[in-house]
Amino acid sequence: MLTTYQGDEDIHWAFQAGAMGYLLKDSIPDDLIHVIREVYAGRRVVPPEIQQVLEQRASQPVLTLRERQVLELLARGMRNKEIAATLGITLDTIGAHVKSIYSKLNVHDRTAALGEALRRGVVHIP
Repeated sequence: MLTTYQGDEDIHWAFQAGAMGYLLKDSIPDDLIHVIREVYAGRRVVPPEIQQVLEQRASQPVLTLRERQVLELLARGMRNKEIAATLGITLDTIGAHVKSIYSKLNVHDRTAALGEALRRGVVHIP
């Protein structure tokens, strides 16, 4: 995969989807042909900086699918009441999800949660 996205979630999901390598456009190696040949031969190519990001991700709490859905709706500017209606769950459940998101992202408010989620590639602005 050749991309500009460098968030740990972006990288993780690329490999989950079957990527054999992950290169950032701004750091394409001089030996790109070698990298292509390695992937063609069935070997994974993971530059050290990408491997480090994956290792850091492995030590962090993982957001659930529902928490990622809540974050996506938060990124669209929805309030808890709107998110609850959209997902068909109670306002108390949304509050619990938001609290869990804050804890897992190690933040204390929506702005910081969205900033961290964007940085890590958990959500993207359409």
